[in-house]
Amino acid sequence: MIGNIRADGPRDSRNNSHRETGGTKNPQSLRPPLARSAPIGLVENPNPDRRVMLRCPVCCAELGEVCLDEVPQFGPSVRCRRCFFELRQERGIWNALLPERQSYYSKFIREYEIVRAKEGWGSNSAAFYLALPHKDLTNRNPWVWKIRSRSFLFMEREIVPALERQWNAPLTILDLGAGNGWLSYRLSLRGHFPIAVDLLTNELDGLGAAAHYSEKLPNLFPRFQAELDRLPFADACCDCVIFNASIHYSEDYARTVGEAVRCLRPEGTILIVDSPWYSKEEFGQQMVQERRNDFKERFGFLSAGLASLDYLTDERLSALSAQFGIRWTVHRPWYGFRWAMRPWVAKWKGKREPAEFRIYAGELRKT
Repeated sequence: MIGNIRADGPRDSRNNSHRETGGTKNPQSLRPPLARSAPIGLVENPNPDRRVMLRCPVCCAELGEVCLDEVPQFGPSVRCRRCFFELRQERGIWNALLPERQSYYSKFIREYEIVRAKEGWGSNSAAFYLALPHKDLTNRNPWVWKIRSRSFLFMEREIVPALERQWNAPLTILDLGAGNGWLSYRLSLRGHFPIAVDLLTNELDGLGAAAHYSEKLPNLFPRFQAELDRLPFADACCDCVIFNASIHYSEDYARTVGEAVRCLRPEGTILIVDSPWYSKEEFGQQMVQERRNDFKERFGFLSAGLASLDYLTDERLSALSAQFGIRWTVHRPWYGFRWAMRPWVAKWKGKREPAEFRIYAGELRKT
């Protein structure tokens, strides 16, 4: 136990010996129960309206409820009556990014897309996206997708079933840092209602690539271009928020997590997945400097498009716990023997501590 962080020892994701259900069913929930006959696989969502309560990202006024199945693919918009900000849908993606914030993020988005393109992310084949995260059919980034796959399998076997029992209904989930939408796709197959959020909208590595999942889904999950610190969703609108390999891009963890907490219903859950963790700040800072030098050599610019915090530590998580009343449970999926040996190999070679990837499940403590 470190502060309000509860540690779960290393184990394979197939081990169900540690599981926390975290609370009881919300008595105010009127949602129909989740189909149980096929817990994994394409399940018809018994809550077909797919309604989203929106909030103005400028003045925070409520924009009302939008039924996503009743709007056309092109042209719909919602205008704030207070400040007249218009949230518009283009190519099936809702743009909730303020113009000045678009300008703020332009350098980061441009450099990020350059790096991802050179590293071979994305494909023109729908089969590539439908196989994620379990297979990288391009074989360009297999090790990264192996980590993503192991993390997802652990969530699917140990964490998501507990949330399903808790709510006994399809979950509304914010997939923050959704990228091409693979996690939202997998959650949709399970019968839930994910909402994919990202800054990137391109058709190889951003939200535009999610169109490929229409081959398997009767209704494609909603997609929003938005920053994680200004989400266009009403208070208490979702059951779970997942930072999908994304929280380390935050420039202010308190602001980012605070926005997630705002969107959660009482007894909701925050999941932090696939972000690097270090035991000491000095190791994280060494990683950041190494990465910047590497980017300068390979791409001609530093990895500094944003003042990102880049990594997690126990101290940083404990500070969030104290500020927001979050009780963290730490899960350590088994990523394989080679991965487990990395710290020992680094120590033997006299190198810095390598990053660890864990899953942090945050439960809001009752007040």
